[in-house]
Amino acid sequence: MVNNFKSALYKFITVILLYVFSSALIQYVMYTFIVETFKIDVSSYKIYVDVIAGLLFGYLIVYYFSEIVYWSFRSKYDHSTSAAVRSLFRLLGIGAMLATMAGAISNPTAGVALGGFIGMIVGYASQQTLGQIMAGIFILLSRPFMIGDRVEIAGVNGYIEDITALFVVISTDDGKLIYLPCNTVISSRITKYKGFRKTQENLN
Repeated sequence: MVNNFKSALYKFITVILLYVFSSALIQYVMYTFIVETFKIDVSSYKIYVDVIAGLLFGYLIVYYFSEIVYWSFRSKYDHSTSAAVRSLFRLLGIGAMLATMAGAISNPTAGVALGGFIGMIVGYASQQTLGQIMAGIFILLSRPFMIGDRVEIAGVNGYIEDITALFVVISTDDGKLIYLPCNTVISSRITKYKGFRKTQENLN
């Protein structure tokens, strides 16, 4: 785990350094090399090149930062909990990146408005998903049940097959897999049966 954390950290730092270098290179090429060599003014297109580079490196920065968060949590929590937190950071990071890039396309005043509008759309569209992820993290941290426990949740009776950031999977006695959204789980009464538990091998 320590090696994975260090690897993610090194990649995160490397991507930031590459972004700084590429920004300087774009500045030189767009404002100096092309102008002096070909006598063409392409400065008006620089903003679009910056946005493309920002989206590319921005995604990589968010990706590796979320990996750092994941491996930090893995030292104390299991994979499901760590992955849920990682997903939350990625979703928030990508939303912030899109809002920032939208603001960079136009002038500062219009850019702020556009960035805010895009951010509002992203926030509204991801509200339910964010709510489910937060609910999933709450379930994973509070641990009201574990994989293999027999439970009854929202009228569904069976064994816990899996717990993810978005769903709790229940295996019923008739062989069905029921995916309950984490929002539904935390808002429902949870009945856990003592003395009824299956191992991972028996679940599979």
